[in-house]
Amino acid sequence: MANKSHYEELIEKIHFHNYRYHVMDSPIISDAEFDKLLNELKRIEAEHPDWITADSPTRRAGAKPADRFDKVRHPAPILSLANAFGADDARAWLERVSKIDDRVEKAKFVVEPKIDGLSVVLHYRDGVFVQGATRGDGEVGEDITQNLRTIRAIPLKIPVSGKQSSVISVPKYLVIRGEAFMPVKEFEALNRKLEEAGEKTYQNPRNTAAGSLRQLDPELTASRPLTILVYQIVHAEGGKVPTSQWELLEYLKALGFPVTDIAKRFDDFEKAIAYTESWEKKRDELDYETDGMVIKIDDLTLAAELGFVGKDPRGAIAFKFPAREVTTTLNDIGVAVGRTGVLTPYAVLEPVEIGGVIVERATLHNFDYIAEKDIRVGDRVLVKRAGEVIPYVIGPVVDARRGKEKKYKPPTKCPACGQDVEHFEGEVAWYCVNAACPAQLVRNIEHYVSRGAMDIEGLGIKIVEQLIESGLVKDVADLYSLKRDQLLALEGFKDKKTDNLLTAIENSKGQSLARLIAALGIHGVGEVMAGDLAAAFPELEALSKSSAEELMQIEGLGPNIAESIVDWFARSSNQKLLKKLKAVGMWPKGGKSKVEGRMSNAFDGLTFVVTGTLPTFSRDDAKAFIESHGGKVTDSVSKKTSYLVLGENPGSKFDKAKSLGVKIIGEGDLKKLAK
Repeated sequence: MANKSHYEELIEKIHFHNYRYHVMDSPIISDAEFDKLLNELKRIEAEHPDWITADSPTRRAGAKPADRFDKVRHPAPILSLANAFGADDARAWLERVSKIDDRVEKAKFVVEPKIDGLSVVLHYRDGVFVQGATRGDGEVGEDITQNLRTIRAIPLKIPVSGKQSSVISVPKYLVIRGEAFMPVKEFEALNRKLEEAGEKTYQNPRNTAAGSLRQLDPELTASRPLTILVYQIVHAEGGKVPTSQWELLEYLKALGFPVTDIAKRFDDFEKAIAYTESWEKKRDELDYETDGMVIKIDDLTLAAELGFVGKDPRGAIAFKFPAREVTTTLNDIGVAVGRTGVLTPYAVLEPVEIGGVIVERATLHNFDYIAEKDIRVGDRVLVKRAGEVIPYVIGPVVDARRGKEKKYKPPTKCPACGQDVEHFEGEVAWYCVNAACPAQLVRNIEHYVSRGAMDIEGLGIKIVEQLIESGLVKDVADLYSLKRDQLLALEGFKDKKTDNLLTAIENSKGQSLARLIAALGIHGVGEVMAGDLAAAFPELEALSKSSAEELMQIEGLGPNIAESIVDWFARSSNQKLLKKLKAVGMWPKGGKSKVEGRMSNAFDGLTFVVTGTLPTFSRDDAKAFIESHGGKVTDSVSKKTSYLVLGENPGSKFDKAKSLGVKIIGEGDLKKLAK
């Protein structure tokens, strides 16, 4: 049994959250959590109807309007809808209203999106927009006429010029209800602009739209990309209006109002449910936030005669989708070490359900993100999970802070190996550059043996994992110490497989210094840069003793990569690895020399970049071909690039080449140039 004091506390709590949402435009709980509170209140009131008071949240909509605005009394109540959390709830609603009026059984239904914006009421006299207000508490709203005038989608006179005004009947006094919102793309663009300017960003489109409309300065509202969709006639005098919701949408559209283009009418309620459910997975296709769909009885006369339950009209139901944004407590911040050495922070959350899944962890993107959003351990945070996307923390609910939250400091040591971490100027990521870091070992060896590096055939990731798990390999140098009997003792290894692998490992000792440098996985050093380093230094020992200033003498090698190379060789763990490689005979020579097997000087002085998949050349083949004719291959496109060699499925290099006016050729053109 419910306790009356708990009931009264629940009422106060809901009033508070209504105020935060509708007046402050700054909620501290998610819609899903608010719905739970309201549903609990309804359950208690169903058990104790004698407890219900006039100020119960179930008897009113929204919250009292703010004192800073003039008040507007609505000509009819502006109410919200009861919620259905799934098809069974929707069917139960239909069953209830069918019992009240058997005409419902033969009714048609209109399905419309439930837009997550700010509900507004628009007044027209003699076809001219004269006043606009917020919903407020459902009876009285706030006068935001001047702000609403700045929304270009709202017609200031109806019918809009060009419409068939002689055919359309416009009541002398017409009151329309709609939802003002900020399109998702515009919201994202606004946040990017604010971020670039170093200003505070917004958490979601709904609060941004509401806050923008409830400004005392209309110029600020005008600067925000707001729009509207309308869906209801609240009141009409001196004219004829449709009595069908479907026809009403067409009527509003004919007057010049924007209406949804995904509304549909159904004769069969099950088809209406199916259509509603289909939008749960497709809602990201819409350019506005929606937390569900609304199923309405098409016959507006019947809908009105069904009356109300508390504040909820019986003639429609809001079919809510599983919540994608919730608030919960951030208990801690952990750090994961990725396969490339990048340190990525993640949120350790108080378990919470999002979209039918219990979420205990969420990404925090990077350490700059934590600092920019001022996310603190102990914060109440807003978490989002959309579709199959990894849950992520949108930001803190600052107004929910109690003073015990702790600011977060990024780690200075790698949590996996204890080595110092590195941060390069101009980059967001922090790195562990220890080649022997256990969190990176599989990736390091996988990269070392790959085709673009040491090209050790037969050593795939499964075998790499097997060698590490068995304890036989703790770094790449250990590959050269593997014994035949050790491999034969492993599951899946027979004589031929073992011999082939050992032969491939031994043969890799004949690879070039450039390949070895590329195989070491130094941050910022790819195949092209590795070739330049090998050409400039006779062996690894000379490279390991080079300074950043010396390295920057190499064309295309900037300060960040120079710092990365110097730091990699300065690490004691990496120095130990190099000694092991030298001891097992993996120590090729480099230095300046003519390209072996040069065929011509056709490409002397020319610089090429290769992107996409070429018809017959692999990336290595193309590089070798260009160098054999005296050309140079680089990783990035610049004004110094002579040609971009283009294959299928190119990346961003193609766009950059076009923007810089770099000549773009195919594999066939490349071969012709060499002749």
